Amino acid sequence: MELIDEGDVAEFERILRKHHMARTDFTLQSIDTTDPKTDEVSGMQGELTVHRKSTGQIKQYLISDSTSWLDLFRNDIKGGAFVGQDVLEVRPPSSRSRKISH
Repeated sequence: MELIDEGDVAEFERILRKHHMARTDFTLQSIDTTDPKTDEVSGMQGELTVHRKSTGQIKQYLISDSTSWLDLFRNDIKGGAFVGQDVLEVRPPSSRSRKISH
């Protein structure tokens, strides 16, 4: 059994699309930290690193049967994590000219 299954990856990609972020700009790396002696009792455990290549931003999430890294990732995205130049709004300079008094 894998820490991140195809359904998780598909949901991750849906979250990215919803927020207009390219899947190719992200990498996922998981590490299984499950203790083989207790995996029947406590289930699978691990760490997931999400890396946005264009900005260098990295976030880590704990994976277990009792946590949803997708919910945490979704909340981070909504909160502004992984924001890059692609979502910054550039405003044109004001059309009004200001007079400077000496």
